[in-house]
Amino acid sequence: METDDVVDRAQQLAREYISGLARRPVGGADAPGLRRPLTDEGLDPIEVLEDLAADADPGLVASAGPRYFGFVVGGSLPVATGADWLVSAWDQMSGMYSSSPAVAIAEEVTAAWMLELLGLPALASSGFTTGAQMANFTCLAAARGALLGALGWDVEDRGLFGAPEIDVLVGDEVHVTVLVALRLLGLGEARVTRVPVDANGAMDPGALREALPPGGRPLLVCAQAGNVNTGACDPLEPIAEIVAERGGWLHLDGAFGLWAAASPRFAHLVAGRERANSWALDAHKWLNVPYDCALAVVGDPEAHRRAMTLSAAYLQGSGTREPAQFVPEASRRARAIPAYAAIRSLGRRGVADLVERCCDHAAMMSALLSEGGLELLGDLVLNQVLVAADPGHVARVQAEGTCWLGGTVWRGRDALRVSFSNWSTTEADVRRSARAILEAAPG
Repeated sequence: METDDVVDRAQQLAREYISGLARRPVGGADAPGLRRPLTDEGLDPIEVLEDLAADADPGLVASAGPRYFGFVVGGSLPVATGADWLVSAWDQMSGMYSSSPAVAIAEEVTAAWMLELLGLPALASSGFTTGAQMANFTCLAAARGALLGALGWDVEDRGLFGAPEIDVLVGDEVHVTVLVALRLLGLGEARVTRVPVDANGAMDPGALREALPPGGRPLLVCAQAGNVNTGACDPLEPIAEIVAERGGWLHLDGAFGLWAAASPRFAHLVAGRERANSWALDAHKWLNVPYDCALAVVGDPEAHRRAMTLSAAYLQGSGTREPAQFVPEASRRARAIPAYAAIRSLGRRGVADLVERCCDHAAMMSALLSEGGLELLGDLVLNQVLVAADPGHVARVQAEGTCWLGGTVWRGRDALRVSFSNWSTTEADVRRSARAILEAAPG
């Protein structure tokens, strides 16, 4: 079997799926055809691909399509999808400059572009991770090392046994990935101090000041840009001032909300972002590149490098930036390549337009659902629409298939969450989806 034949058939099957995204039901069902027995003999590669596409199809969720509004999941720009195909074809080992100079350079350039787009310090160090979970982990590992290092404790060498304690404060509606990162880093989840938030879920700076423990121990504060339910952004200027007064480390979980900085209309929501010490953001959300791609940014490159770097006799350094010095993974995909292609294709204005268009769609959906009699929860800030609804309402919308959205519980009330972050969503998609949501409402 010729390689070209296999690749051509795979491309054809992928094109057929992509071209039908806007027409297919959005939700997925069971895919029993995938449960095949292992055979003694191998099969024809093209037969395997054709069976795989057919067997998986019922269980595929059209999350890359224009009416998927769950989990703040973006689609994939055509240029980013094409670049991702090149990534698979190139099959580069992307941890070291010597194993792929092209990927190492593309990472460096793409990270610089992202820092420029978002108004973050140009001298900060960056690494491309799988998602915001590992971006938060990476940043908080650097924070842990820097805070303890200032007290003469080398946590990378000595671990946490006998180490000074770090006071950790988070907003009461902190994203779960921050808590998991703290847990993985040995800083605990239950021992953190939760700071009260305002009516929309943003951290209250006054409450933060009151919650500060007595001085003497290192201080780590985790702020948020983009509440997962309401889109609310913590007021970063006063929070940064409070943390700076105590000589602490401010981390900003900006998985999707930090992209507001790329828009002249919404950048004010994250004013003061440059005063943080580290930042985590996803690219496979609002930048609309394929999974998996996120960025961990640290204002102290040396702390970043100490926390992540790996060394061995056979890993000969190149004397230039080594990608594996800034992320947990050594062997990994060239995940910066689709982001490189997306940003170069969009430019500054295109990224801003993408953010603003999604926010406009959220405003439109909010108005349509409110006019239809549904109760909106929280204030509309960015791209998140939160609506009071019983769990059965959410299930009916998902089962009907026009669109897909997730359910949640916010302050004791069942709700549905409509998240806009897909480049291909149109106003017609918003209207069609609003009708489906209203028709599925009880009574």
